[in-house]
Amino acid sequence: MWRLKVSEGGGPWLRSVNNFLGRAVWEFDPDHGTPEERAEVDRVRREFTQNRFDKRESQDLLMRMQYAKQKHLQVDLPAIKLVDNAEVTEETILTSLRKALSQHSSLQAQDGHWAGDFSGIMFIMPILIFALHVTGTLNTVLSTEHRREICRYIYNHQNEDGGWGTQVLGPSTMFGSCLNYVTLRLLDEVDNNALTKGRAWILSRGSASAVPQWGKIWLSVVGLYEWSGNNSIIPELWLVPHFLPIHPGRFWCFCRLVYMPMSYLYGKKFVGPITPTILAIREEVYSVPYHEIDWNKARDTCAKEDLRYPRSLLQNVIWTCLNKFVEPVLNCWPVNKLRDIALKNLMKHIHYEDKSTKYIGVCPINKALDMICCWIEDPNSDALKLHLPRIYDYLWLAEDGMKAQVYDGCQSWEIAFIVQAYCSTDLVNEFGPTLWKAHEFIKSSQVLEDHPDSETYYRHRSKGSWTLSTADNGWSVSDCTAEALKALLLLSKFSPNLVGDPIKGERLYDAVDCLLSFMNKDGTFSTYECKRTTPLLEVLNPSETFLNIIVDYPSVECTSSVLQALIMFKELYPGYRKEEIAKCVKNASKFIEDKQRKDGSWFGTWGICFTYGTFFGVKGLIASGRTYENSSSVRKACNFLLSKQLSTGGWGETYLSSETETYVEATGPHAVNTAWAMLALIYAGQVERDPAPLYHAAKELINMQLETGEFPQQEHVGCFNCSMYFNYGNYRNLYPIWALGEFRRRLLAKN
Repeated sequence: MWRLKVSEGGGPWLRSVNNFLGRAVWEFDPDHGTPEERAEVDRVRREFTQNRFDKRESQDLLMRMQYAKQKHLQVDLPAIKLVDNAEVTEETILTSLRKALSQHSSLQAQDGHWAGDFSGIMFIMPILIFALHVTGTLNTVLSTEHRREICRYIYNHQNEDGGWGTQVLGPSTMFGSCLNYVTLRLLDEVDNNALTKGRAWILSRGSASAVPQWGKIWLSVVGLYEWSGNNSIIPELWLVPHFLPIHPGRFWCFCRLVYMPMSYLYGKKFVGPITPTILAIREEVYSVPYHEIDWNKARDTCAKEDLRYPRSLLQNVIWTCLNKFVEPVLNCWPVNKLRDIALKNLMKHIHYEDKSTKYIGVCPINKALDMICCWIEDPNSDALKLHLPRIYDYLWLAEDGMKAQVYDGCQSWEIAFIVQAYCSTDLVNEFGPTLWKAHEFIKSSQVLEDHPDSETYYRHRSKGSWTLSTADNGWSVSDCTAEALKALLLLSKFSPNLVGDPIKGERLYDAVDCLLSFMNKDGTFSTYECKRTTPLLEVLNPSETFLNIIVDYPSVECTSSVLQALIMFKELYPGYRKEEIAKCVKNASKFIEDKQRKDGSWFGTWGICFTYGTFFGVKGLIASGRTYENSSSVRKACNFLLSKQLSTGGWGETYLSSETETYVEATGPHAVNTAWAMLALIYAGQVERDPAPLYHAAKELINMQLETGEFPQQEHVGCFNCSMYFNYGNYRNLYPIWALGEFRRRLLAKN
């Protein structure tokens, strides 16, 4: 039976800066669990499979079953269901909150954070499997039990039409279908009905030759597509002077760190072992014999299901020049000596990224690619051995099977919001031990030093920051740092006897210094670094599937988070970098106002979608001194949100809002969307003006609450740069708790 192990490491090939704090890994123990517990696991697995087309999202039940057994939770508070004419009272809100907080506290890991399912993207597991296959380590890393659960997940998330999507949400795509089909075959799955349907879907949409660019590259690596069918990704680009805007060091970190190993693989024209299975798959995923495929034609072919961003005429000219003139010249003597230099330079950067992230990588995509590059350089290298145990950091298990996470978790991100949610309830005295452990986790997760030679490798400042996940990940993020700082400042207002000692002032100063270092020239904030180049370079985006990947664009969410943190810091430490903070607040609040749409909403880049963006937009403006009375932006935002409230009292928005850039209403209320909208209205003074819409919304949330005290897992509301959609495992609870807590607090203050 499987069990989750937290903050554990060990062995000669694992490295950590803080004793693996926050690391969460699923491990199979054949002797673990009673017959009754195993039967219960089988039952929830069967139920998911039976209902998978009606309910795509798993409930993360295996972790909950483990924690329920460990903590023997007894919640004696009655479940509340408010009938049509029943009113929401302070007492009903309090009962709902206590029930939710008790259950959520029971899900806290012993190291202080809340683990959870951070998945939903369907191509990440395949690329990890491809990397293990190519390096010959598939059977070393993945046990029979791992393989069984991975196959379970892929089968469970096959769409009714036979294909697989790029993510759990949304229709089948060639990218998702090809990679998941090939993964099943590499895991020794043979002819069955699911594979037959998957193959039929692929062949009926133009075969694997119509896979988008990332799919072409990955299939080339495993020997299922020819490199001549790819557009050039020239490694020599890394040798141009850094002051030029086209230098990859100026690209958004995700773009450069994914295309860096891709360009190495392209430069090497590397192909993995051609096994009998690979030869068989070649016959299965193409409609003509493999040796008869026109790779020049395939290079410019992309299935309509995947083609979100067709190439412009200018892009076609650029890629034609690269393919027909630049690449051939770079492969001719003596110019080809430059390629050897470029490839060696790329490996220096790859090794730096691996070492500075303890072989986790900035994300699983570049990790898988880097691992292959390290194996190509030396199949017996220490680098490969250090990569392998960090594969487990990305694997998560639930009742739908074993999946690959978007990142190595979102520990630091979610815990900062959880602390703010708990503090909003005015029930800190009842949950002191929970907040004490959370406080210690946040303090221990701060990145304490800059990475060595950071400028040489185009890394932003790290000292004083927090990552999205763990300190071992090493990649500082502006809004993660801001939200962690806010949580620490909030906790510093409570007695140390209740929540633990506050963080040292010097480390707060480091955090503020780091935040200010993220500021763009116009006072805005991007994600991992400052904006380094011009948006005009989006013309170089070759992905066909993903939008705006060249530039680290400023967003309302990041700018709002930093703005709030600096204002909160200034209230407690008014003298530190006073003028710079004041200038930042002025520019950041103006940016938020300027980004507001005519209908009063803000578009969310990192969550679904307009309710998320508007929550951050309003919260930032209110923090900077705007009010409903003195700001037309705040008034317009409130009017927008109230216009989207459902007749039942809640709000519901689907991922299609991000795809279409217009508000798309869900078929029913969503607990997290409802909480975001409630919080925005509450911070904008809705309780004091007219609390009726909030009473209606609170009733909706309370009635959505489950018998356990939790709120339901619904459609995923996480979003990556408007392109990919996934789950934040703790959003379902933390935001309803926050909304109900803040509503109750305002009602008490009003009365």
